[in-house]
Amino acid sequence: MSTTRHAPHTAGTTPDPQRPAHRPHRGPAARLRDLAMGIRFAVSGGREGLTRNALTALGVGLGVGLLLIAASVPQMMDARDSRTAARTAVQPAFGKQLPVSATSLVTAPADTDYRTRTVGGEILRPDGADPALPPGLDRAPAAGEMYVSPALADLLASPKGRLLKERLHHRTVGLIGDAGLLDPGELRFYAGSSTLTTDTGGVRVDGYGTRGDDDPMAPVLILVVVLACVVLLVPVTVFIATAVRFGGEQRDRRLAALRLVGADARTTRWIAAGEALFGAVLGLAVGAGVFAVARRIAGSVRVWDLSAFPADVVPVPLLGALILLAVPVVSVVATLLAMRAVTVEPLGVVRRSAPRRGRLWWRLLMLPAGLAVLLATGTVSDGSEVVEPWPVAAGTLLVLFSLTALLPWLVDAVVRRLGRGPVAWHLAVRRLQLGSASATRAVGGITVAVAGAIALQMVFAAVHDDFNRATGEDSERAQLTVSAEFPSGELAGEMIARFRATEGVRGVIGTVEAYVVSPEPVAEEDIRPTTLLTVGDCPTLRELARIRSCADGDTFVVHSARDEPPGDWIDRTARKGKQVNLNSDTPFDGSAPMLWTLPQRSPTVMARPDPVGEEHTGILATPGAVDVSALPGAWTTALVRIDESVPDAKEFVRNTAARIDAPVRVRTIHKIERDRQYESVRTGLLAAATATMGLIAASMAVAQIEQLRDRRRLLAVLVAFGTGRATLAWSVLLQTAVLVVLGTAMAVGAGVALGATMLRMIGKPVTHWGSYLPVAGMGAGLILVVTLLSLPVLVRLMRPGGLRTE
Repeated sequence: MSTTRHAPHTAGTTPDPQRPAHRPHRGPAARLRDLAMGIRFAVSGGREGLTRNALTALGVGLGVGLLLIAASVPQMMDARDSRTAARTAVQPAFGKQLPVSATSLVTAPADTDYRTRTVGGEILRPDGADPALPPGLDRAPAAGEMYVSPALADLLASPKGRLLKERLHHRTVGLIGDAGLLDPGELRFYAGSSTLTTDTGGVRVDGYGTRGDDDPMAPVLILVVVLACVVLLVPVTVFIATAVRFGGEQRDRRLAALRLVGADARTTRWIAAGEALFGAVLGLAVGAGVFAVARRIAGSVRVWDLSAFPADVVPVPLLGALILLAVPVVSVVATLLAMRAVTVEPLGVVRRSAPRRGRLWWRLLMLPAGLAVLLATGTVSDGSEVVEPWPVAAGTLLVLFSLTALLPWLVDAVVRRLGRGPVAWHLAVRRLQLGSASATRAVGGITVAVAGAIALQMVFAAVHDDFNRATGEDSERAQLTVSAEFPSGELAGEMIARFRATEGVRGVIGTVEAYVVSPEPVAEEDIRPTTLLTVGDCPTLRELARIRSCADGDTFVVHSARDEPPGDWIDRTARKGKQVNLNSDTPFDGSAPMLWTLPQRSPTVMARPDPVGEEHTGILATPGAVDVSALPGAWTTALVRIDESVPDAKEFVRNTAARIDAPVRVRTIHKIERDRQYESVRTGLLAAATATMGLIAASMAVAQIEQLRDRRRLLAVLVAFGTGRATLAWSVLLQTAVLVVLGTAMAVGAGVALGATMLRMIGKPVTHWGSYLPVAGMGAGLILVVTLLSLPVLVRLMRPGGLRTE
């Protein structure tokens, strides 16, 4: 309600009828003065104002800090990609080798796993006095030396790294600089060697720093990333808009006093906006401090195995400026809109307890409008060339913001119809009936977060199988595979013997394999018949083929069980009683053949897939039949079965592999293999969701404390009149329970609708209707936990001191 004030008449003057009555100035200058007055009230509010400003600044600051971190993600990803490219060796063209020079060096990967962490590694052998070096090194490590990352140095020096220290037995001579690491917590080393050559698995390079052609992200994953960004950031903005309205009831009483001395309704609204603006500016300062602290500890905290260098945590300038401008603007706009629902009169404050019916239509239209925008975007599939993110973001925003618009109306409509009950129930319901706005705002952020999380969960559940494929590997028959992917027949016996003697190993399927060719002449345009020769002992061969009897010296011809009928390619090479050339390079380089006769008595058997799902067709032979040391082009593989009851059995196997003087690769056998991009997106979203849920929990705690502070006088009066403290505590819990039920129901409905719409966009059916239950339960549980943690504050506010007034 506004008032019109006329200029007073002075004695002896007659008012000019042509001159309009004086009205307060309504221009921008007046609005700025009103804002400035509100800021002065916020600054000079005494202890009460100080507490209110502190809560507002804390609430806004938490949200601003997270928004600044989110605005830094693009810079962090770019810096990570640049670091990856800088330490990637420039590989020679396929089939070519670089000449030896002063700057060249031979390198080979030496990555390993240690328990749940991956340890990146590389072996280096310089060719000359001035070798090209990966970033982070000041010189090439000599044989027996290694450079390690700071995190790896700490691990090796701790009792937890004892087994890893046995594996990395080189002498540490320095630390890898930041330029050579992806993040401060990365485990990485560079080891020197004097025996590594291009014939034993190494590659000669002459420089570092290349950016390979990254695989484009799948369109479905782009859709998931856009959805996730909106879902994770909208709750933050909702809470910021809520935090700037802390202390609303006390503020409205002050505004009533201003109305009593002549201020009009519009002036009071802008004064209230000035108070909110001051709290928002304080929140920006707190948010900058939160961001500075988070940036400083970014390297020492790992969330879902991710961290970053502080220097890389820098907001994108445009996004940072947008945040700094948007927060004050949101604070002013949110306050002005909120004050439209409050009538401030000179003798008190009247709140509209229900929204006008004529304004309900836009609340009801936001949800279907958002879904319609998403459906109008079209279908997104693997064949889509371009995915437009803006319509997806706009539709998702409409759906999520519809919850913040509908939830207050729903709460008010329901609580008006709730009946009487025990005293605690009556207090809770009556509190919501008299004013549910502040309580509803407190749970609005979590409602939006739960709805978005439900949609994300449904999408992830539907696309899971597209990015997780069955490998065909049998992790029951073997758990690790060790391979030396270069020719060395002498290595086979050493590998198999060492692994069988390793602690925790129950069995080893060790083979030496080589391609053999038919020695018969063929036409130039024909392909020479070729097959695989696999050498292993009898227990090993029984794992690779369906063999009834076996003794050392036996040989077998193996056909594939998958070929119907079996082809004759194997039989054209593995001819019983005929010779086979063990040197498969003869047709290419003219080297002398190595002829070996396949025994006439060799039975024909069917192949059995090994633990990694491969069939070893061709010729199977025991060591007594073929001298593996004479095979010029052989490679060695060991499939290791471990005793799961032995702690660190896998680490013992990896340590044994590290003691072999040759680059060998140890890999864990998995039944399911995840797509690299999918796993990266999933890990990043889990880290972001963890940070968002932490912020929401802290924000809800602040909002809950603010609500209790506004009610402390009422609580003290109720206790003074004999209301039990337990009754009041139960009333707070019941009030929260009503909001939890209504908010969760609305979040489930909107989340399922959003998730189903997104699945229709990617052409997937809804297969996991119950996937939202854990997410909804988590959101409801979070609200209840925060409420329980606020009970000690409630008890303190019930003290008689709350009856004091000024």
